[in-house]
Order: sequence, then structure tokens, then C-alpha cells
Amino acid sequence: MKTKDLHIDFENSIGPWLGRTGKLVDYFFQESFNANDLDLTKEQMIVLKKLTFQDGLNQNELAFLTLRNKSSLTRLLKKMEKKNYIFRKQSKEDKRIKNVYLTDYGVEVYEKTKPVIQNLITTMEQNISQEEKQQIIQIFKQIQINFHSKLEHI
Repeated sequence: MKTKDLHIDFENSIGPWLGRTGKLVDYFFQESFNANDLDLTKEQMIVLKKLTFQDGLNQNELAFLTLRNKSSLTRLLKKMEKKNYIFRKQSKEDKRIKNVYLTDYGVEVYEKTKPVIQNLITTMEQNISQEEKQQIIQIFKQIQINFHSKLEHI
């Protein structure tokens, strides 16, 4: 079969719906942060959240946990340092490693995001039953497993 004869039904595949939904969620995150005078991006909030639970992570660990490559994480952290959300400190054991810590201001900003995020979650999950929510989570987990298994073969 030639590729021009191959019909792909994009609208009835998961990909476009997943992509559009992700973009919509990102848009509402940013709009909600802006509306609440939070000078923050979703990516910065994720870093603040990770550091809230494990302050002092090194940049490699943080890159892995946030699914970012090292150079994009470095750019993100530089912006966050300029905003006084975080600071980086060279490891005493290995001078090549920098650990990332929250500032008091970073903790304060993260605390201000909590009600905003809760409101977004409430909006997102409106009219979705607990059973449907669990099904969606299981489906997303399976999609991630499907892609992770492909990564192992690359």
C-alpha cells in the first residue's frame, strides 16, 4: 500500500485530543496565574513544587523529575533566580554539581499558587465522575507506558 492511499482518521485518534487538551490546560494555568498577579509559568510552578517536597535537588535530578533537558532547565532556573524564587549552590562533594534551593520568597509564591491550582483542578474535573477520572488517569498512564517502551528500543 502506498502512503498516499493510506487514510488516517486524526479526529478519531487520541493524539489531537490529548494535544488540544494539554494546550487548553496550559492556557488556563497561565491565565489564572496572571489573573492572580503571580509572575510565574507552569514550568516554574512545577520546579517550585518539586523543591517544596525535596529542597536541594541537584540540577540533573531536577531535569529528570521535570522531564526537561539540562540546557532548558538551566535557562528556566536562571529566570527563576532573577525572580528570587530559587538559588543554586555548588555541591561541597562535587564542584561540578549545583544544588537548587527555594528562597523564602519562592516558598511564599508557591503557597499562593495552591488555591489557584485547586480552582483549576475543580474546573477541569467538573461533571466528571470519580470513576471516569480514574479511567482517564489509567488511559494516560498506559499511553506513557506505550511511549516509554518505544524509548527503550531507540
